Amino acid sequence: MKLHANVFGEGQPFIILHGFLGMGDNWKTLGRKISEQGFQVHLLDQRNHGRSEHSDEFSYAILAEDLKEYCETNHLININLLGHSMGGKTVMLFATKYPHFIDHLLVADIGPKYYPLHHQDILDGLSSLDFDVLKSRNEVDLELSSYVPDPGVRMFLLKNLYWKDKGILGLRLHLESLIKNASEIGVELNEELVFKGKTLFLKGEKSNYILEDDVVRIRKQFPNFILKQISSAGHWLHAENPNDFLTEVLEFVKK
Repeated sequence: MKLHANVFGEGQPFIILHGFLGMGDNWKTLGRKISEQGFQVHLLDQRNHGRSEHSDEFSYAILAEDLKEYCETNHLININLLGHSMGGKTVMLFATKYPHFIDHLLVADIGPKYYPLHHQDILDGLSSLDFDVLKSRNEVDLELSSYVPDPGVRMFLLKNLYWKDKGILGLRLHLESLIKNASEIGVELNEELVFKGKTLFLKGEKSNYILEDDVVRIRKQFPNFILKQISSAGHWLHAENPNDFLTEVLEFVKK
């Protein structure tokens, strides 16, 4: 699977993986700031997202293999690896399987536990979009609003819009495959898998994705971890408080 990547900067490789229904472009501003600190940043689109290839197959095992193939193809070693949400699950699995690639592992607002499916309204809303009828971003936003009332979430989703052809909008998502495989998004990381390298977990102060009860399991699977909380931020902690998020990331990888 050939993954699309936006690469900039020079230095030690720093790979960033987005969350479900996102893309590497969501991280462009932060990625550029990280690159200015002496890193070569790789913003990847995971399969079925952004500009990467589409496939009916979709699971964390497959996403981890996609990442391994990308690292091998581009001769990347000693990498700093950051994943948010779904991307966090990908990097956790990758780290347990291929620890020799990694210098620092960073996991943003997700744990190794099972998460119940909670994207159904969003998927229903995206499925409802009829691009034979909807001809502007505003019209798409209005249609989505009955399924997704939060304007911030809609703004995030609307980044997937693009002009497929003159006057014809489309989504940079393989929506059919993501709906079919939606149950894969919340699967747990096998409790027997362990990564002993340097790991930073970042949680949003207002997010419930990482709870106090989860720390015991995180410690078992990532024994060399630290947990930092980003204030005034929820699940999209990197967008809601980018300054504190960047500070914690850089402090960790420069140790």
